[in-house]
Amino acid sequence: MRGRAESSTTGGPIGFPGEQLPIAVFGPDPLLSITIEPGSEGDDIHVHAAGQGVWVARMAAELGACPILCCMAGGEPGSVLRSLLDALPGEHRVTETTGSSGSYVVDRRSGERRLVATSVRPAPKRHEIDDLVAATCAAAFSSAVLVMCNPYPADGLPEEIYETIAADVAAAGIPLLVDLSSPRLERTLAARPALVKLNDWELAEYVRGPVDGVRGLEAARRLQEAGAQAVTVTRAGEPALVLPDSGEPFEILPPLLPSGYREGCGDAMMGAIAAAWAGGMPLREALVLGAAAGSANFLRHGLGTGQRAVVEQLRHRITVRPLEDSSSGTFPRAQRSSPPGVDSS
Repeated sequence: MRGRAESSTTGGPIGFPGEQLPIAVFGPDPLLSITIEPGSEGDDIHVHAAGQGVWVARMAAELGACPILCCMAGGEPGSVLRSLLDALPGEHRVTETTGSSGSYVVDRRSGERRLVATSVRPAPKRHEIDDLVAATCAAAFSSAVLVMCNPYPADGLPEEIYETIAADVAAAGIPLLVDLSSPRLERTLAARPALVKLNDWELAEYVRGPVDGVRGLEAARRLQEAGAQAVTVTRAGEPALVLPDSGEPFEILPPLLPSGYREGCGDAMMGAIAAAWAGGMPLREALVLGAAAGSANFLRHGLGTGQRAVVEQLRHRITVRPLEDSSSGTFPRAQRSSPPGVDSS
């Protein structure tokens, strides 16, 4: 059974009994990312597909899974996005939209990340939404797991589609891994997701109140009472809190990394968790692998990136301890980072 915790540092090689198993990722809004960095002979311009679903799928593929990203794309940014998505591993089921996909420009020449410009997609048409929902359910029905990600922007994508997808996929016996903020999170809980992963900022939003100290544990338990089987609360550089589906709460401590790039770490974590879950790993081992993938992302400029060998090495630096061994007992409030659509913890 998933969810038993032991106080230890993990070891042993990564093994996926279900290597190359398909993982469906509902990531409705891939973004066109343009980054300016200093080069040896002038500026370097980098163009990538970005966004929560893209980064989840990218890390899942790096760790041996076969992601199926279900998303929307349209306009000139969408034309570029489709080419960029085709260059990434996995399958991409793209619903064509009349409105243009979102995009952003980031300037890193100063050493800091500065958002220069951003454009968001308009609300999709009703038939476009229907096509996206149908494509997602069809992909999930033939997958080992479905990961559900946020839209960007939230406006224009009805909340009820999250309830529809979650209910239909859960009825087919496919595990749900939910990485959502309110109010979309609430829409999925009746389907009893196997795992809800969120940061402390989102947890505070869910309970509409503070989540410091013991109140964080109580807030996470409210998610379980509402339907979540297991809950993981990330807390930026602090240990992640885990409430398994059975057994006692525990914490996961990442390696101490004072300097790095926080953006996209939570999405890399979820991608690794999904790959591990599809491969049959128990909850604890899946979350340890996720923490290692988040740490690997932290060490790179690229979002949702990290080499499998690095994740393997960092996995040995992750510690699991019972919650009662924690000396902090606090839930420092996490801050959201630019660019849009980034889960930073």
